[in-house]
Amino acid sequence: MTFFVHSHNKTTPYVTSTVIGMTTSASVPTEPEGAIVTSGTVTDRLVDANHHYADAFTDPGMDARPVLHVAVVACMDARLDLHAALGLALGDCHTIRNAGGVVTDDVIRSLTISQRALGTRSVVLIHHTGCGLESLTEEFRHDLEMEVGQRPAWAVESFRDVDQDVRQSMQRVRTSPFLLHTDDVRGFVFDVKTGLLREIDPA
Repeated sequence: MTFFVHSHNKTTPYVTSTVIGMTTSASVPTEPEGAIVTSGTVTDRLVDANHHYADAFTDPGMDARPVLHVAVVACMDARLDLHAALGLALGDCHTIRNAGGVVTDDVIRSLTISQRALGTRSVVLIHHTGCGLESLTEEFRHDLEMEVGQRPAWAVESFRDVDQDVRQSMQRVRTSPFLLHTDDVRGFVFDVKTGLLREIDPA
């Protein structure tokens, strides 16, 4: 699958990017020279990796407005490398992620700010195969209440049919009174085995 995206090169208005397979582990150096520390906590490792990153970092000179004027809403699943899968570069999009990639009130909040304050126009929704929310029910909230003595104010948003859940998310975006741009809202299911997106018909 090939996407056409705006190039950051002013002389070439479009470049093509082909969807590639996902990686499921962080690409951090572990060799002795310039090695990332392996002792301490995971957070210690991430902070050490940031120091290596910052050593070679240069300010890209961008502002907060995404170059492609698109917001991507997706699941937080660690197998989804959205920038690689969609051929996106730094600064191209807003990325909003949560458990299941469902459109909650907080997602609508982020999309509203993305559109009204930062100029995005398109919304891409991405669920995926083998999602953990397919194995949960609202009993999860009940169990939490029994454990901590307080029922969560949020819904689990579990589902059985991933296609139908994408349709529901598209409908929530398209019917929100807070969003300025709802004419270009498309939903997909990402296959974690093949790396391909499958578009979902909203009807």
